[in-house]
Amino acid sequence: MNARSEPAEAQPDTIARPPLLREFLLVAGLFLVYKLGRRLADGHTSDAFRDAHRVWHLERAVHLPAETGVQSALLHGDALVHLANTYYATVHFPATVAFLVWLYLRRPAHYMWARRVLALVTSAALVLTFTFPLAPPRMLSGTGLLDTARIYGPSVYGPPARDHLSNQFAAMPSLHFGWALMVAVGLIAATRSRWRWLWLLHPLVTLAVIVGTANHYWLDSIVATALLVTALAVVHSPHRAAGPEGAGTASPRPRLTAGDTALAGPAR
Repeated sequence: MNARSEPAEAQPDTIARPPLLREFLLVAGLFLVYKLGRRLADGHTSDAFRDAHRVWHLERAVHLPAETGVQSALLHGDALVHLANTYYATVHFPATVAFLVWLYLRRPAHYMWARRVLALVTSAALVLTFTFPLAPPRMLSGTGLLDTARIYGPSVYGPPARDHLSNQFAAMPSLHFGWALMVAVGLIAATRSRWRWLWLLHPLVTLAVIVGTANHYWLDSIVATALLVTALAVVHSPHRAAGPEGAGTASPRPRLTAGDTALAGPAR
């Protein structure tokens, strides 16, 4: 009698990678739609400043710490605030792209999960851009906050009236923080390294940077977190990759039938 074993269950990261060209067009298309949508939502300056005052007073009413405390810490040295501005300008998008590329190459199932989550969060952010225009705290008078990028550099924004590349009145929610948090969550879920929890430093540093440079309020990050949690609850996540970091997915152990157990004899 030949021993038989049941088919092994499919492992999440042994699935075939989706076509590269299709994924590139999907991700690039989503980004372009978001950028275009932000531009179409521009022009609500008075509403944006009205909402900014509301957010500022709401944060004080619920006793959130003032953003000025974080900025004061950055202003202890020109090098530190310049580094924060550089982090804001250069890390956000490349880090997210590198995250997706690594998942695509090494963890295809986790890539599909992360891409869907990011798409949901970004789409919801676009809706908020239309429904809740918001001036960033660096534009709000009477707060004591400085536009650190304009003063110390580097800056990614020009004067709002002449900035045709971005909508500066779309601070809510903070995709800088939302994407950074998803990068950390995704890498923690997709890897087994004992050091993987250090990826949480990325959203923590991002939070300090976006608040300290007066580009976002605390509430922008809170809303981004709520959107991400909702998306994670909606999109089914794959199991974490088995085996040590970089070792790939472990081969599943075949299941033995009752007949196989009998043939194997008593355990010793």
